[in-house]
Amino acid sequence: MIRRLLAAAGLLALAAPAPAQMGPVPPPPRQATPGVLQEVGFDQKLGDVIPLDLAFRDETGKDVRLGDYFGKKPVVLSLVYYRCPMLCTISLNGLAGALEVLSFVPGQEFEVVTVSFDPTEGPVLAAAKKKAYMTRYKRPEADAGWHFLTGPQESIERLTRAVGFRYVWDAETKQFAHPAGILVATPEGRIARYLFGVEYSPKDLRLALVDAAGGKIGNPVDQVLLYCYQYDPQSGRYSASILNLVRLGGLVTVAALAAFILTAGRRRRGGPSGAAAGRNQTTE
Repeated sequence: MIRRLLAAAGLLALAAPAPAQMGPVPPPPRQATPGVLQEVGFDQKLGDVIPLDLAFRDETGKDVRLGDYFGKKPVVLSLVYYRCPMLCTISLNGLAGALEVLSFVPGQEFEVVTVSFDPTEGPVLAAAKKKAYMTRYKRPEADAGWHFLTGPQESIERLTRAVGFRYVWDAETKQFAHPAGILVATPEGRIARYLFGVEYSPKDLRLALVDAAGGKIGNPVDQVLLYCYQYDPQSGRYSASILNLVRLGGLVTVAALAAFILTAGRRRRGGPSGAAAGRNQTTE
């Protein structure tokens, strides 16, 4: 029985992540990709102050300053571009999913500010994104607390430098190479915490907001970055490096399952003899 379960687990490990079974194998990444990605990252600048005088436009086209959203509440800041082929949407979905679990509501206990780092995008795209996420979030009161901004190159560059967000436009693929993550700032605009990846623990987000509300600056965290550049919009899939991460996760799951099966089998075999030994000791 154990052998059959282990064999099945092995088949799952081979079948689930293998790109050969997901359709045609995408072409290998271009030779330029590693060089581009060396310029991409998220440098943690904990305690630094975000420039609040930066000029942007909100989703209605109104001219605003970044500081309009600071002063009283902590702020969750996310950097995306609205025409992103995949990863930005996944990251925003992860943020929305975490917010759905929180009892806190944007506009009441904190603010959420999503900024496009593509200067060619404008309020029309921002409004479409906001509408989509307000429909998903289903908390009407959050409409006044989640803001979708666009702005000029100068404001974008100053903001991204201040928070350590490094990204690159690749003319060959006509897309941005950038990392995924969000940050939490204090009401005064000091960077308090970074959360990396595309899914954010509601518990971690809540604690970050509570700490930021009290002006507490967190500690640096390990970075596990995903790069949007590695998504190929032509093939509709991620390159081998992303698939390797998925494959690794599958193998870890299978290994844990195998260990559980082996442990359970040993306990089952050792159970009767252990019980018998206990009865013999009692008899003596």
